[in-house]
Amino acid sequence: MGRERNKSILTVLLPLLLALLMPSTARAQGDSLLLRYQVRGSVRDAKSGHRLQYVSVSIPGKRYSTVTNSDGEFVLKTNEPPKEVLVSHVGYNSRRAVVTTDGKPLTIRLEPNTIQLKEVLVMAEDPMLILTTALDKVKDNYITTPEMYRCFYRETAQKRSKYIYIAEAVTDLYKTAYTHRDIGDRVSVVKDRRLLSPKSSDTLSVKVLGGPTFAVSLDLVKNREFLLNSMELELYSMKMGSPTVIDDRMQYVIELEPGVSIDRPLYYGKIYVDRETLAFTRIELSLDVSNRDLATQFMLFKKPLGLRFKPREQTLLVNYKYEDGVTRLSYVRSTFRFACDWKRRLFNTNFTAVSEVVVTDRDESPSQTIKRKEAYSKSSSLYDTASYTLDEDFWSGYNIIEPTESLEKAVRRLYKEDKKR
Repeated sequence: MGRERNKSILTVLLPLLLALLMPSTARAQGDSLLLRYQVRGSVRDAKSGHRLQYVSVSIPGKRYSTVTNSDGEFVLKTNEPPKEVLVSHVGYNSRRAVVTTDGKPLTIRLEPNTIQLKEVLVMAEDPMLILTTALDKVKDNYITTPEMYRCFYRETAQKRSKYIYIAEAVTDLYKTAYTHRDIGDRVSVVKDRRLLSPKSSDTLSVKVLGGPTFAVSLDLVKNREFLLNSMELELYSMKMGSPTVIDDRMQYVIELEPGVSIDRPLYYGKIYVDRETLAFTRIELSLDVSNRDLATQFMLFKKPLGLRFKPREQTLLVNYKYEDGVTRLSYVRSTFRFACDWKRRLFNTNFTAVSEVVVTDRDESPSQTIKRKEAYSKSSSLYDTASYTLDEDFWSGYNIIEPTESLEKAVRRLYKEDKKR
Protein backbone atom coordinates (compact mmCIF):
# COMPACT_ATOMS: atom_id res chain seq x y z
CA MET A 1 0.00 0.00 0.00
CA GLY A 2 2.04 2.96 -1.27
CA ARG A 3 1.51 6.69 -1.52
CA GLU A 4 -0.45 6.43 -4.78
CA ARG A 5 -2.97 4.14 -3.09
CA ASN A 6 -3.13 6.58 -0.18
CA LYS A 7 -3.94 9.49 -2.50
CA SER A 8 -6.66 7.57 -4.34
CA ILE A 9 -8.46 6.90 -1.07
CA LEU A 10 -8.17 10.60 -0.19
CA THR A 11 -10.37 11.45 -3.17
CA VAL A 12 -13.00 9.01 -1.93
CA LEU A 13 -13.17 10.42 1.58
CA LEU A 14 -13.73 14.09 0.68
CA PRO A 15 -10.59 15.64 2.20
CA LEU A 16 -10.52 18.95 4.02
CA LEU A 17 -9.05 22.02 2.41
CA LEU A 18 -7.97 24.79 4.79
CA ALA A 19 -7.71 28.24 3.20
CA LEU A 20 -8.27 31.95 3.77
CA LEU A 21 -11.83 33.17 3.44
CA MET A 22 -12.70 34.61 0.02
CA PRO A 23 -15.84 36.48 -1.18
CA SER A 24 -18.29 34.86 -3.59
CA THR A 25 -20.60 36.39 -6.17
CA ALA A 26 -24.34 35.69 -6.07
CA ARG A 27 -26.14 33.90 -8.88
CA ALA A 28 -29.81 33.36 -9.68
CA GLN A 29 -31.52 30.03 -9.10
CA GLY A 30 -34.99 28.72 -9.78
CA ASP A 31 -37.38 26.62 -7.73
CA SER A 32 -38.91 23.30 -8.73
CA LEU A 33 -42.31 21.98 -7.66
CA LEU A 34 -42.59 22.93 -3.98
CA LEU A 35 -44.12 20.92 -1.12
CA ARG A 36 -47.01 22.65 0.67
CA TYR A 37 -47.76 20.56 3.77
CA GLN A 38 -45.57 19.62 6.70
CA VAL A 39 -45.41 17.71 9.96
CA ARG A 40 -43.01 18.74 12.71
CA GLY A 41 -41.86 16.81 15.76
CA SER A 42 -39.14 15.24 17.88
CA VAL A 43 -38.12 11.65 18.61
CA ARG A 44 -37.13 10.38 22.06
CA ASP A 45 -36.12 7.19 23.81
CA ALA A 46 -39.28 5.94 25.53
CA LYS A 47 -37.39 4.91 28.67
CA SER A 48 -34.75 7.59 29.19
CA GLY A 49 -36.51 10.47 27.45
CA HIS A 50 -33.30 11.34 25.61
CA ARG A 51 -33.69 12.83 22.17
CA LEU A 52 -32.56 10.52 19.36
CA GLN A 53 -30.44 11.88 16.50
CA TYR A 54 -30.25 10.70 12.86
CA VAL A 55 -33.55 8.80 13.14
CA SER A 56 -35.26 7.93 9.84
CA VAL A 57 -38.65 9.65 9.40
CA SER A 58 -40.82 8.94 6.36
CA ILE A 59 -44.39 9.04 5.06
CA PRO A 60 -45.80 5.48 4.69
CA GLY A 61 -46.68 4.70 1.09
CA LYS A 62 -44.91 7.85 -0.16
CA ARG A 63 -41.33 8.60 -1.17
CA TYR A 64 -40.76 11.53 1.22
CA SER A 65 -38.26 11.09 4.04
CA THR A 66 -35.74 12.87 6.26
CA VAL A 67 -33.75 12.31 9.46
CA THR A 68 -33.84 13.95 12.87
CA ASN A 69 -31.10 16.45 13.59
CA SER A 70 -28.64 16.35 16.50
CA ASP A 71 -31.41 17.70 18.77
CA GLY A 72 -33.75 14.85 17.77
CA GLU A 73 -36.09 17.18 15.83
CA PHE A 74 -37.50 16.91 12.31
CA VAL A 75 -39.73 18.64 9.77
CA LEU A 76 -41.11 16.58 6.88
CA LYS A 77 -42.93 18.24 3.97
CA THR A 78 -45.31 16.61 1.48
CA ASN A 79 -47.54 17.50 -1.46
CA GLU A 80 -50.71 16.50 0.44
CA PRO A 81 -51.75 16.57 4.11
CA PRO A 82 -49.80 13.76 5.86
CA LYS A 83 -51.84 11.32 7.97
CA GLU A 84 -48.99 9.55 9.75
CA VAL A 85 -45.21 9.22 9.84
CA LEU A 86 -43.07 6.10 10.09
CA VAL A 87 -40.09 6.38 12.44
CA SER A 88 -37.25 3.85 12.65
CA HIS A 89 -33.80 3.73 14.25
CA VAL A 90 -31.08 1.20 14.96
CA GLY A 91 -31.84 -0.76 18.12
CA TYR A 92 -35.46 0.40 18.40
CA ASN A 93 -38.87 -0.90 17.36
CA SER A 94 -40.25 1.08 14.43
CA ARG A 95 -43.36 3.14 15.10
CA ARG A 96 -46.13 4.80 13.13
CA ALA A 97 -47.37 8.06 14.63
CA VAL A 98 -50.65 9.71 13.66
CA VAL A 99 -50.32 13.33 12.57
CA THR A 100 -52.63 15.63 14.52
CA THR A 101 -54.90 18.06 12.67
CA ASP A 102 -54.09 20.95 15.02
CA GLY A 103 -50.59 21.32 13.58
CA LYS A 104 -48.85 20.91 16.94
CA PRO A 105 -45.40 19.25 16.91
CA LEU A 106 -45.38 15.52 17.60
CA THR A 107 -43.38 13.92 20.38
CA ILE A 108 -42.63 10.36 19.26
CA ARG A 109 -41.17 7.87 21.73
CA LEU A 110 -39.40 4.75 20.47
CA GLU A 111 -39.14 1.59 22.53
CA PRO A 112 -35.72 -0.09 22.62
CA ASN A 113 -35.83 -3.52 21.03
CA THR A 114 -35.23 -6.48 23.31
CA ILE A 115 -33.53 -9.43 21.62
CA GLN A 116 -34.21 -12.84 23.04
CA LEU A 117 -31.27 -14.89 24.34
CA LYS A 118 -31.88 -17.69 21.83
CA GLU A 119 -31.28 -15.19 19.02
CA VAL A 120 -27.97 -14.12 20.54
CA LEU A 121 -26.64 -17.66 20.82
CA VAL A 122 -26.74 -18.29 17.07
CA MET A 123 -24.27 -15.48 16.34
CA ALA A 124 -21.16 -17.65 16.08
CA GLU A 125 -20.88 -17.17 12.30
CA ASP A 126 -17.65 -16.18 10.56
CA PRO A 127 -17.74 -12.36 10.09
CA MET A 128 -15.58 -12.43 6.96
CA LEU A 129 -17.85 -15.04 5.39
CA ILE A 130 -20.89 -12.87 6.13
CA LEU A 131 -19.25 -9.83 4.52
CA THR A 132 -18.07 -11.63 1.40
CA THR A 133 -21.49 -13.26 0.97
CA ALA A 134 -23.14 -9.85 1.41
CA LEU A 135 -20.87 -8.44 -1.29
CA ASP A 136 -21.84 -11.26 -3.64
CA LYS A 137 -25.54 -10.48 -3.04
CA VAL A 138 -25.29 -6.72 -3.70
CA LYS A 139 -26.59 -7.33 -7.23
CA ASP A 140 -29.72 -8.92 -5.74
CA ASN A 141 -30.35 -6.49 -2.86
CA TYR A 142 -29.83 -3.04 -4.39
CA ILE A 143 -31.29 -1.20 -7.37
CA THR A 144 -30.85 -2.85 -10.78
CA THR A 145 -32.15 0.05 -12.90
CA PRO A 146 -31.40 3.81 -12.68
CA GLU A 147 -33.25 5.95 -10.15
CA MET A 148 -33.29 9.69 -9.43
CA TYR A 149 -33.10 10.91 -5.82
CA ARG A 150 -33.85 14.35 -4.44
CA CYS A 151 -31.39 15.06 -1.61
CA PHE A 152 -30.53 17.74 0.92
CA TYR A 153 -26.87 18.42 1.68
CA ARG A 154 -25.37 20.55 4.44
CA GLU A 155 -21.81 21.25 5.51
CA THR A 156 -20.81 23.34 8.51
CA ALA A 157 -17.61 24.43 10.19
CA GLN A 158 -17.20 25.57 13.78
CA LYS A 159 -14.34 27.38 15.44
CA ARG A 160 -14.64 26.20 19.02
CA SER A 161 -18.41 26.46 19.59
CA LYS A 162 -19.03 29.25 17.07
CA TYR A 163 -20.21 28.55 13.52
CA ILE A 164 -17.95 30.23 10.98
CA TYR A 165 -19.33 28.62 7.84
CA ILE A 166 -22.61 27.04 6.68
CA ALA A 167 -23.43 25.83 3.17
CA GLU A 168 -26.55 23.96 2.03
CA ALA A 169 -27.94 22.55 -1.20
CA VAL A 170 -30.95 20.71 -2.58
CA THR A 171 -29.63 18.32 -5.20
CA ASP A 172 -30.68 15.67 -7.67
CA LEU A 173 -28.72 12.41 -7.50
CA TYR A 174 -28.85 10.05 -10.48
CA LYS A 175 -28.07 6.49 -9.33
CA THR A 176 -27.27 3.71 -11.76
CA ALA A 177 -27.53 0.00 -10.99
CA TYR A 178 -25.18 -1.27 -8.28
CA THR A 179 -23.71 -3.72 -10.76
CA HIS A 180 -22.31 -0.64 -12.53
CA ARG A 181 -20.55 0.45 -9.34
CA ASP A 182 -19.69 4.17 -9.50
CA ILE A 183 -20.24 4.47 -13.27
CA GLY A 184 -22.85 7.08 -14.24
CA ASP A 185 -23.72 8.33 -10.73
CA ARG A 186 -23.98 12.11 -10.94
CA VAL A 187 -25.23 15.02 -8.85
CA SER A 188 -26.68 18.34 -9.99
CA VAL A 189 -27.53 21.29 -7.75
CA VAL A 190 -31.15 22.46 -7.75
CA LYS A 191 -30.67 25.28 -5.27
CA ASP A 192 -27.91 26.23 -2.84
CA ARG A 193 -26.72 28.92 -0.49
CA ARG A 194 -23.76 29.84 1.67
CA LEU A 195 -23.75 31.59 5.06
CA LEU A 196 -20.51 32.94 6.43
CA SER A 197 -19.40 34.87 9.48
CA PRO A 198 -18.49 38.40 8.35
CA LYS A 199 -15.86 38.85 11.05
CA SER A 200 -12.38 39.46 9.70
CA SER A 201 -10.91 37.52 12.63
CA ASP A 202 -12.21 34.27 11.10
CA THR A 203 -9.28 34.00 8.71
CA LEU A 204 -9.26 30.21 8.65
CA SER A 205 -12.10 28.18 7.20
CA VAL A 206 -12.78 24.66 5.95
CA LYS A 207 -13.65 23.52 2.47
CA VAL A 208 -14.96 20.06 1.65
CA LEU A 209 -14.01 19.03 -1.86
CA GLY A 210 -16.90 17.62 -3.85
CA GLY A 211 -19.55 18.98 -1.50
CA PRO A 212 -22.89 17.82 -2.95
CA THR A 213 -21.25 14.75 -4.55
CA PHE A 214 -20.91 13.44 -0.98
CA ALA A 215 -23.55 10.73 -1.47
CA VAL A 216 -21.78 9.39 -4.57
CA SER A 217 -18.31 9.19 -3.03
CA LEU A 218 -19.38 7.72 0.28
CA ASP A 219 -21.92 5.16 -0.90
CA LEU A 220 -19.53 2.51 0.37
CA VAL A 221 -21.57 -0.45 -0.90
CA LYS A 222 -21.27 0.85 -4.45
CA ASN A 223 -17.91 2.59 -4.21
CA ARG A 224 -15.94 -0.31 -2.74
CA GLU A 225 -12.43 1.07 -3.23
CA PHE A 226 -12.46 2.50 0.28
CA LEU A 227 -13.45 -0.49 2.43
CA LEU A 228 -15.71 -3.22 1.06
CA ASN A 229 -13.27 -5.21 -1.03
CA SER A 230 -11.14 -8.25 -0.25
CA MET A 231 -7.82 -6.36 -0.11
CA GLU A 232 -9.07 -3.77 2.37
CA LEU A 233 -11.02 -6.19 4.55
CA GLU A 234 -7.91 -8.35 4.99
CA LEU A 235 -6.29 -5.44 6.84
CA TYR A 236 -8.83 -5.67 9.68
CA SER A 237 -9.49 -7.87 12.67
CA MET A 238 -13.18 -8.78 12.96
CA LYS A 239 -15.58 -10.23 15.48
CA MET A 240 -19.33 -10.61 15.82
CA GLY A 241 -20.97 -7.96 17.95
CA SER A 242 -24.29 -8.06 19.75
CA PRO A 243 -27.18 -8.34 17.27
CA THR A 244 -29.66 -5.52 16.89
CA VAL A 245 -32.66 -4.46 14.80
CA ILE A 246 -33.16 -1.81 12.13
CA ASP A 247 -36.63 -1.21 10.68
CA ASP A 248 -37.85 -4.21 12.74
CA ARG A 249 -35.39 -6.47 10.90
CA MET A 250 -32.71 -8.49 12.68
CA GLN A 251 -29.14 -7.44 11.91
CA TYR A 252 -25.74 -9.05 12.11
CA VAL A 253 -23.27 -6.62 13.69
CA ILE A 254 -19.63 -7.05 12.68
CA GLU A 255 -17.03 -5.09 14.63
CA LEU A 256 -13.81 -3.98 12.93
CA GLU A 257 -10.45 -2.79 14.21
CA PRO A 258 -7.06 -2.36 12.52
CA GLY A 259 -5.32 -5.73 12.14
CA VAL A 260 -1.99 -4.62 10.62
CA SER A 261 0.30 -1.58 10.53
CA ILE A 262 0.57 0.10 7.12
CA ASP A 263 1.50 3.54 5.75
CA ARG A 264 -1.99 5.01 6.27
CA PRO A 265 -4.50 4.95 9.12
CA LEU A 266 -7.29 2.36 9.27
CA TYR A 267 -10.67 2.45 11.01
CA TYR A 268 -12.50 1.15 14.01
CA GLY A 269 -16.16 0.51 13.33
CA LYS A 270 -19.28 -1.59 12.90
CA ILE A 271 -20.95 -3.00 9.80
CA TYR A 272 -24.63 -3.98 10.00
CA VAL A 273 -25.94 -6.71 7.68
CA ASP A 274 -29.59 -7.76 7.35
CA ARG A 275 -29.85 -11.38 8.52
CA GLU A 276 -32.56 -12.28 6.02
CA THR A 277 -31.37 -10.56 2.84
CA LEU A 278 -27.67 -10.17 3.71
CA ALA A 279 -27.83 -6.55 2.56
CA PHE A 280 -25.58 -3.90 4.12
CA THR A 281 -27.82 -1.58 6.14
CA ARG A 282 -25.48 0.62 8.19
CA ILE A 283 -21.75 1.36 8.39
CA GLU A 284 -20.14 3.25 11.30
CA LEU A 285 -16.43 4.11 11.09
CA SER A 286 -13.94 6.07 13.21
CA LEU A 287 -10.43 6.82 11.95
CA ASP A 288 -7.49 5.64 14.03
CA VAL A 289 -5.72 8.95 14.77
CA SER A 290 -3.14 7.52 17.18
CA ASN A 291 -0.43 8.15 14.57
CA ARG A 292 -0.87 11.89 14.07
CA ASP A 293 1.35 12.16 10.98
CA LEU A 294 -0.47 9.40 9.08
CA ALA A 295 -3.88 10.77 10.08
CA THR A 296 -2.89 14.26 8.91
CA GLN A 297 -1.75 12.98 5.51
CA PHE A 298 -5.04 11.12 5.15
CA MET A 299 -7.42 13.88 6.29
CA LEU A 300 -5.80 17.03 4.94
CA PHE A 301 -5.51 18.02 1.29
CA LYS A 302 -3.98 21.49 1.63
CA LYS A 303 -3.17 24.03 4.33
CA PRO A 304 -1.65 27.50 4.58
CA LEU A 305 2.11 27.73 5.08
CA GLY A 306 3.07 27.74 8.75
CA LEU A 307 -0.15 26.17 10.00
CA ARG A 308 0.16 23.15 12.27
CA PHE A 309 -2.67 20.63 11.95
CA LYS A 310 -3.56 18.19 14.75
CA PRO A 311 -6.22 15.57 13.92
CA ARG A 312 -8.67 14.69 16.70
CA GLU A 313 -11.44 12.66 15.06
CA GLN A 314 -12.87 11.63 11.72
CA THR A 315 -16.08 9.58 11.80
CA LEU A 316 -18.40 8.32 9.10
CA LEU A 317 -22.00 7.06 9.20
CA VAL A 318 -23.68 5.54 6.14
CA ASN A 319 -27.31 4.36 6.36
CA TYR A 320 -29.26 2.25 3.87
CA LYS A 321 -33.02 1.68 4.05
CA TYR A 322 -34.91 -1.50 3.10
CA GLU A 323 -38.25 -0.96 1.38
CA ASP A 324 -40.34 -3.13 -0.97
CA GLY A 325 -37.59 -5.74 -1.28
CA VAL A 326 -34.86 -3.23 -2.20
CA THR A 327 -32.17 -1.60 -0.06
CA ARG A 328 -31.25 2.00 -0.95
CA LEU A 329 -28.90 4.69 0.29
CA SER A 330 -30.71 6.98 2.75
CA TYR A 331 -28.26 9.07 4.85
CA VAL A 332 -24.54 9.86 5.05
CA ARG A 333 -22.72 11.90 7.68
CA SER A 334 -19.02 12.66 8.13
CA THR A 335 -17.47 14.56 11.05
CA PHE A 336 -13.95 15.98 11.25
CA ARG A 337 -12.50 17.37 14.47
CA PHE A 338 -9.05 18.89 14.52
CA ALA A 339 -6.91 21.57 16.15
CA CYS A 340 -4.82 24.19 14.38
CA ASP A 341 -2.21 26.63 15.52
CA TRP A 342 0.40 28.80 13.91
CA LYS A 343 4.08 28.40 14.64
CA ARG A 344 5.29 30.40 17.65
CA ARG A 345 1.76 30.59 19.12
CA LEU A 346 0.99 28.92 22.43
CA PHE A 347 -2.66 27.91 22.09
CA ASN A 348 -4.55 25.58 19.77
CA THR A 349 -7.84 26.47 18.12
CA ASN A 350 -10.31 23.58 17.86
CA PHE A 351 -12.38 23.17 14.70
CA THR A 352 -15.26 20.85 13.79
CA ALA A 353 -16.41 20.25 10.21
CA VAL A 354 -19.58 18.24 9.48
CA SER A 355 -21.00 17.15 6.12
CA GLU A 356 -24.29 15.28 5.78
CA VAL A 357 -26.75 14.34 3.07
CA VAL A 358 -30.21 12.77 3.29
CA VAL A 359 -32.34 11.32 0.49
CA THR A 360 -35.69 13.11 0.78
CA ASP A 361 -37.55 11.77 -2.27
CA ARG A 362 -36.99 9.40 -5.18
CA ASP A 363 -38.19 8.63 -8.70
CA GLU A 364 -37.82 4.95 -9.55
CA SER A 365 -38.38 5.50 -13.29
CA PRO A 366 -36.66 8.77 -14.19
CA SER A 367 -37.37 10.13 -17.67
CA GLN A 368 -33.95 11.74 -17.97
CA THR A 369 -30.43 11.52 -16.63
CA ILE A 370 -27.97 14.17 -15.42
CA LYS A 371 -25.68 15.14 -18.27
CA ARG A 372 -21.96 15.31 -17.65
CA LYS A 373 -21.84 19.07 -18.23
CA GLU A 374 -24.64 19.56 -15.64
CA ALA A 375 -22.98 17.40 -12.97
CA TYR A 376 -21.33 18.95 -9.95
CA SER A 377 -17.56 18.48 -10.02
CA LYS A 378 -15.84 16.40 -7.34
CA SER A 379 -12.99 18.92 -7.37
CA SER A 380 -15.26 21.89 -6.55
CA SER A 381 -16.43 23.07 -3.15
CA LEU A 382 -19.81 24.49 -2.18
CA TYR A 383 -17.89 27.18 -0.29
CA ASP A 384 -16.80 28.61 -3.66
CA THR A 385 -19.82 27.90 -5.86
CA ALA A 386 -22.86 28.68 -3.66
CA SER A 387 -24.38 32.16 -3.49
CA TYR A 388 -24.36 34.07 -0.20
CA THR A 389 -27.89 34.76 1.07
CA LEU A 390 -29.77 35.20 4.35
CA ASP A 391 -33.33 34.70 3.05
CA GLU A 392 -35.34 33.23 5.95
CA ASP A 393 -37.71 31.45 3.54
CA PHE A 394 -34.95 30.12 1.30
CA TRP A 395 -35.92 26.45 1.86
CA SER A 396 -39.68 26.96 1.92
CA GLY A 397 -41.27 24.06 0.05
CA TYR A 398 -38.21 21.79 0.21
CA ASN A 399 -37.40 18.93 2.56
CA ILE A 400 -34.24 19.60 4.54
CA ILE A 401 -32.53 18.41 7.70
CA GLU A 402 -34.01 20.63 10.38
CA PRO A 403 -31.33 22.98 11.78
CA THR A 404 -30.21 22.32 15.33
CA GLU A 405 -30.88 24.93 18.00
CA SER A 406 -27.24 26.04 17.94
CA LEU A 407 -27.29 26.37 14.15
CA GLU A 408 -30.53 28.38 14.25
CA LYS A 409 -28.99 30.77 16.78
CA ALA A 410 -25.97 31.27 14.54
CA VAL A 411 -28.18 32.05 11.54
CA ARG A 412 -30.42 34.40 13.55
CA ARG A 413 -27.31 36.28 14.65
CA LEU A 414 -26.27 36.68 11.03
CA TYR A 415 -29.80 37.91 10.13
CA LYS A 416 -29.59 40.61 12.80
CA GLU A 417 -26.10 41.69 11.79
CA ASP A 418 -27.13 41.80 8.13
CA LYS A 419 -30.15 44.05 8.85
CA LYS A 420 -27.95 46.55 10.74
CA ARG A 421 -25.83 47.18 7.65
